[in-house]
Amino acid sequence: MQTFCTAQQTASPPLSFALPSGTLSAQRFGDGAALTLCVHGLSANSCSFGRLGEALGSPERTVIAADLRGRGRSDVTAPGTYGWSNHARDVLAVADALGVERFDYVGHSMGAYIGMALAKQAAGRVRRMVLIDAVGLPEPRSLLPIAAAVRRLGAIHASADAYIDAVRRLGTIEPWSGYWERHYRYEIVPTLGGVRSGTDSSAVLEDMVYASTQSPRALWPALTMETLLVRAARPLGGGFIVSESDRDAFLAAAPRASAVEIDANHYGVVMHEETGRQIGRFLS
Repeated sequence: MQTFCTAQQTASPPLSFALPSGTLSAQRFGDGAALTLCVHGLSANSCSFGRLGEALGSPERTVIAADLRGRGRSDVTAPGTYGWSNHARDVLAVADALGVERFDYVGHSMGAYIGMALAKQAAGRVRRMVLIDAVGLPEPRSLLPIAAAVRRLGAIHASADAYIDAVRRLGTIEPWSGYWERHYRYEIVPTLGGVRSGTDSSAVLEDMVYASTQSPRALWPALTMETLLVRAARPLGGGFIVSESDRDAFLAAAPRASAVEIDANHYGVVMHEETGRQIGRFLS
């Protein structure tokens, strides 16, 4: 079974956090006093941050990328335990377990909405916030490839290679790389007849339903800390997760926010080299 998110194994051995809500698995990069907590998207896992972890982790900075409950190797918990607010409480519990009061936060996709919920709960604990390609309501056409990616859950494949092949054929990951292959191999579990994703479809569905009841704009006033919006400049499925109008409205509403554009789509942006440079500069 794949343990590390990077070919160079620059991550430390996986961590485990026994939280009130359940046990979270996490990857660690670097070993510094400054702490950055990273949270992935809807049906992803901690290996989303394999490349960013390499870029940001250092002797001065510790980067912790956690598997949300129901994803990766974290616990699958009972119905009614998911949603942005509950995940945000898990983030605070991880920081508490590490004995850190103030930390930086990086969230991709749903992880960005969790970051905004975190700011509403405990803005004073977040030094700087990074929202990667999520801030308002996605354009409808951009959601079709995300729905296609979610449909991979529960499907049985003859082998790990066949599973990876099926993911690649979705065409949402541009460009494909070893980081993405390790991301998807990380979530594979054996099952009768072959292999499948270990991500729990009920957890993902509950988070999808929760999102449909939320107004992201209502969370913008909580972002009182310095905030960086990293926007994917290439469309996904003919639309954008962060529309230009939402980008502009967000920057007008959040006086300490700034934005950068990355030449990638919603998936590619989290692994893009320029994303690492921009976030590293922002957090320094």
